[in-house]
Amino acid sequence: MFRRGLLRIIRWYQAKGGSRRLLNTECNFIPSCSEYTYQAIEKYGVWQGVRMGLQRIRRCNNPDCDNKAYDPLH
Repeated sequence: MFRRGLLRIIRWYQAKGGSRRLLNTECNFIPSCSEYTYQAIEKYGVWQGVRMGLQRIRRCNNPDCDNKAYDPLH
């Protein structure tokens, strides 16, 4: 139940415009950090998926990034 709710929150965040609209910044990666976290939660479960997503978000705060890096979930 918690997993499903968390995944819905991520989809809501994405539907509202994600980081570009809500935080006035753009993700430096493809797929976006929210999509990466969504996929990680689906594949590895809530705790591992959230941990992986937070690690990814910590790497995604370079406002001077010119090119997006392709970094898929493994």
